[in-house]
Amino acid sequence: MRDGIHPDYHFIEVKMTDGTTYSTRSTWGKEGETLSLDIDPLSHPAWTGQTAKLMDTGGRVSKFKNKYAGLGF
Repeated sequence: MRDGIHPDYHFIEVKMTDGTTYSTRSTWGKEGETLSLDIDPLSHPAWTGQTAKLMDTGGRVSKFKNKYAGLGF
């Protein structure tokens, strides 16, 4: 490999959403820093199989249902 063109590859800690940590090598951050994940395989619906619930923000779902109630929605 050519000198001076590759990023520093070092050990970091990765903190999962449940609080567990593991050590891995990465080019992210600096040596010894901790990367905290917001979404990981333990919490993401793609891996857990749980679907997200539909949130009714501002009554949009209720408004839609009332508007199109006679059309079979």
